[in-house]
Amino acid sequence: MVEKEKDFLPENDYLMRLRSGDLDLNVRTEAVNWIWKAHVHYGFGEMSFCLSINYLDRFLSSYELPRGKSWIVQLLAVACLSLAVKMEEITVPLSVDLQVGEPKYLFEGKAIQKMELLVWRTLGWRMKAYTPCTFIDYFMRKMYLDEIPSIRSVSRSIQLIISATKGIDFLEFRPSEIAAAVAMSVSWERPQAKDIDKAMSCYSIQVQKDRVMKCLELIQDLTLVTATTTAGFAVAYAPQSPNGVLEVGCLSYKSGEGTTTVGV
Repeated sequence: MVEKEKDFLPENDYLMRLRSGDLDLNVRTEAVNWIWKAHVHYGFGEMSFCLSINYLDRFLSSYELPRGKSWIVQLLAVACLSLAVKMEEITVPLSVDLQVGEPKYLFEGKAIQKMELLVWRTLGWRMKAYTPCTFIDYFMRKMYLDEIPSIRSVSRSIQLIISATKGIDFLEFRPSEIAAAVAMSVSWERPQAKDIDKAMSCYSIQVQKDRVMKCLELIQDLTLVTATTTAGFAVAYAPQSPNGVLEVGCLSYKSGEGTTTVGV
C-alpha cells in the first residue's frame, strides 16, 4: 500500500502554491468547511471525509480555477463528498440532498452529476485512494502490541486525523506517515526518542523515520477540533479544463427565489 499511495496524492507543487498564494487558500478552506458540515449532518464515517478531501486536493492541484465564480466551489465540494460517500457508505443519500443547512446555492442533480464526471476524469478514475484512515488501524495495533486499542485511543486518533486533513500543513506528508505519527502521539503523552525507535522497529510497513518525526512534531502542536464543528461555507468550484475534458457545459443552480443558468 505504501508503494501505491503516492499515486493518489496531489501534484508535488500543490502545497507550495497554496502557501505562496498562487492558488487561493480560501477556496480550499471554504470547500473543506462545507464538506465537514454535510459530513457531520449525516454522520458519515471518517473515511468518507478524508476521501472527499483527497479528491478535492487532487482536483484543485490539477486545475486552474476561474476567479469570481463563487458558486462553482460549492458545486465541487458537493461532487467530491458525493463521490466519497458512494465509495464508502452503505446508506447513500441523493446528491441533491447533500446540500444541507442553508447553502447559498442549490444545484440540480444533473449539474452535480456532470461535476462528478469531471472529477472522475480529472483524477484518472482512481477513486479508491489511500488516506491516513487506511493505515491507522495497522499502526495503532502495532503500538498496542497487536492488541485492540481502547475506544478512547481510537477516537482520539480519528480526531487528530480529521484535524490534520482539514489544514494544509500535513499535505507535505504521505497518508502512511501521518497515520504512523498519529499512532505514536496517541500512544504516548510525550514521545521520547527511544520510544520512537522502538515503535519504528515494530512497523513492517516502511515509513521514513525523519519524516514521521517531523510529522509528529506538528501533531503535538495540533489543536483538536470538536466533532460539532459547524463552520460551513457556500463555496463552489468552476470547472475549467486546459485539456478540454470539461463537459459541464451549462450548469443550473438556484439562488434566492429564482433559477439562474450559468454558462461555462
